[in-house]
Parts: sequence; structure tokens; C-alpha cells
Amino acid sequence: MIGLIVRRFLQLILLLLGISFLVFMSMHIAPGDPATIIGGPTASASDLEAIRDNLGLDRPVIVQYADYLGGILQGDFGYSFQTGQSVTDAIITRFPNTIKLATASMIVAIIIGIVTGIISAIKQNSWIDLSSTTFALAGVSIPNFWLGAMLILVFAVNLQWLPVGGLSAPIYTIEGMKELILPAITLGTASAALIARMSRSAMLEVIRSDYIRTAKAKGVKQRSLIWIHALRNAMIPVVTVIGINFGGLLGGTIITEQVFAINGIGRLMIDAIAARDFPIVQGTVLLVAAIFVFVNLIVDVIYAFIDPRITYN
Repeated sequence: MIGLIVRRFLQLILLLLGISFLVFMSMHIAPGDPATIIGGPTASASDLEAIRDNLGLDRPVIVQYADYLGGILQGDFGYSFQTGQSVTDAIITRFPNTIKLATASMIVAIIIGIVTGIISAIKQNSWIDLSSTTFALAGVSIPNFWLGAMLILVFAVNLQWLPVGGLSAPIYTIEGMKELILPAITLGTASAALIARMSRSAMLEVIRSDYIRTAKAKGVKQRSLIWIHALRNAMIPVVTVIGINFGGLLGGTIITEQVFAINGIGRLMIDAIAARDFPIVQGTVLLVAAIFVFVNLIVDVIYAFIDPRITYN
């Protein structure tokens, strides 16, 4: 296990190095000049040249990238072109909202997905199974922006049960929990549908196994058979889906944060891309990529606890 963790951390460094290079080059190749955006329409040619010189944009791209890597090794991710704020400070300010949203969405997805998938497998070919399959198809198909808008229209505007958007209240308060309900459902629905489908397939495969039939023949109760003997083995592929989806949720918060006016990493990234704010874009992408790889490492560790037969030699 220790060897696995060391290998994954080495892979993490190489992966982040590759991602930083691709993002850095993509931002410089993309149309649009940060100096023009900062200077505005009234800026003269000399003003634009001075801005480029101040930001270091007049140097060769490779030299800029080498300086950027050197700064990262010293813990310096640069400063925003637009505000002059440290990239680290900008991320620290926005990241808690994204983590709260992604975590709440994952909790919604896990609860709905696993429970629905297990019940659907137990009641195979019943109306419950049909409803679960329909829910999974709808959850994957419905766009986040449309679902979010409909939830706002129904529960915030018409019924006035929940706030329209924003995450201003502390999470441990009633108001803070209310603020999370609609965006968490919006973001977690697609993941819940995928987890439900995977839970159903995995549970159906496990309950048809020989050891389950043997346990049933010995008189083991149905509840113990499902929740103790079958569930643990069925969870291995489900944990994989959960891990991948959690990493995806961090990047997928972009649309949801826009719809619900949440000041998170996704919204920060969108604003930075529109303003060609290279340091902010690079910092946020690296953060999301690092978390995605780290979550997958945690998933591999969880495998060993779920099934001790799994080795990583």
C-alpha cells in the first residue's frame, strides 16, 4: 500500500506538470490579448506595450513557462492580471464554497443512487425497477442548467420554500443548509443516476453468486443477505464510480455555480477565462486536477478495506 501511494504521488507530479504545460500553452495560443482587456478600448500602443512588459507577456512563451514552474516550486502561483490578488488567496477565498457544493452533491448522489440501485435490484422487473431505470435515464439526460432553473422557478420563486442562490450563511445553520439544497440536487442528479445504474448492475451480479445462494439455503434472513453479505462485494465498482464522479463534480460545478450565483472555483475559472487571466486559470485547473488524482488514490485505498483480496503488487 505504501508503494502504491508513493507511485501515485510520483504520477501526480508528472500529471500536474503535463497539465500545467497544456493549460499554459492553450491560454497563450487562444485568441485574445490580456493587455488589450486590461487597457481597455482607449489604450494606446505604448500603453499596451507597457502592460505586456509589466506582466511579462513580451518574453518568449517557454521562458514564461519556466518562470511559472519556478514560482510553483516556491509555492508562488502568481498574481491575477485583473485584480493583482495572489492566485493562492483567490482560490482559498472561493474554494470552500465549491467543496461544500461538491460534497453536498455527492452525499445526495450516494444516498439516492445506492438506495435506489439496491432496491431496484431486489425488486427486479417490478414497477420500482422500471421507475429507477427511468430516473437514471432522465438524470443523465437532463442538463444541469435547465434542471437548476426549473428548481429555482418551482421551489424558490413559486413556493418560496428555499433561497434562490448564493452560499452566504454558515453550513451548520438552517439557512446555510437551505442554500445548499437546490444546487446540490441540481449537481448531484446525474451522479445519482450513474451510481443507481452501477449499484443495480453490481447487486444483481452479486446476488446471483453461488455463496449468496448457499447463504440463502442455510436460512440467512433476506435483510442480512443483502446488507451484510452482498452489499460489501457489490460496492467495489460503485466506489469507483463515486470516486470518479466526485472529481468530476469539482469541475462540473461551473454551470451550477453560474445558475445559483455561487462564488466558487468554477465561477472564478469562467471569469478568468473570459478576461484571459492566465495565472488564475492555471491555478484553478491545477487544483481541480490534483484533487481528482488524490480522490482516485483514496478510492484505491478504500478497495483494500472493502476486499482484502485486492493487492497492488
